[in-house]
Amino acid sequence: MSNDLSWMLDGALEIPGALHAVLVSADGLPMFRTKELDRDSADKVAAAMSGVQSLSRSLGFFCGDTSQRWRQTLVEFDGGWIFLISAGESAYLAVAASPEVDMGAITFRMQQLVGQLGKELKASRRETSAIAHD
Repeated sequence: MSNDLSWMLDGALEIPGALHAVLVSADGLPMFRTKELDRDSADKVAAAMSGVQSLSRSLGFFCGDTSQRWRQTLVEFDGGWIFLISAGESAYLAVAASPEVDMGAITFRMQQLVGQLGKELKASRRETSAIAHD
């Protein structure tokens, strides 16, 4: 994928208290990251978030119904939060935030970003496919 969509992730950082954002592939690789997050950290975060998502998804039965669909994982630390949501087919959006972040605002902004990213990723795939077939 030749289009770098990292700039879109900066939209998550518009919420006061948001620190970093990473778009993660299902296989644990960073697809895009905000500029404040270095490559090594993005690699670690992506691998961990892939595992967190997998563990979270496997616990749907704990809600009383095996057909429960995973939507979001929230992890709290003394120094902040990590939000993880589905970002379309085989991708996840992770955002780190300080303890003071407005949880509703960051979750809403992440959902908006997922919609925007999904459109861009689909367009990029179509462009790549068209080029590959020429």
